Amino acid sequence: MRQVPAHVAIMMDGNGRWGKQHGVTRSQGHFAGAQAMEKIIDAALDLNIKVLTQYAFSIEIWKRPKAEVDYLMALPVKFFKRKITEFIKKDIRLIFSGDINGLPKLTREAVKNAAEKTKNNTKLIVNFALNYGGK
Repeated sequence: MRQVPAHVAIMMDGNGRWGKQHGVTRSQGHFAGAQAMEKIIDAALDLNIKVLTQYAFSIEIWKRPKAEVDYLMALPVKFFKRKITEFIKKDIRLIFSGDINGLPKLTREAVKNAAEKTKNNTKLIVNFALNYGGK
């Protein structure tokens, strides 16, 4: 019998560097990271993991160029709009850690909407750490 941890946490780091190393923009690297995140969520479901935490946006990222930060803030809006129906069907609950109130309005609304729409789901909890810091 294979033992599977109940909670897995992943630090999503290096997507921008990956993009540059692969001859695409940092933003394209971040998009590729979001696609990888989708595969990780599916794998967590397949493995019957109960909680998956994805560290997605630390407070240090605010220091990056405005265009990159703007792109990163738009990603959750697009991601949840595209994936929310699937998350509901797959019984995935979305929760968010970090200072959500510090996010731009559209991002904050997308996050709160995703949490609200999935609040009764029980198969997998996906915790996105957004605007978090070590302190």
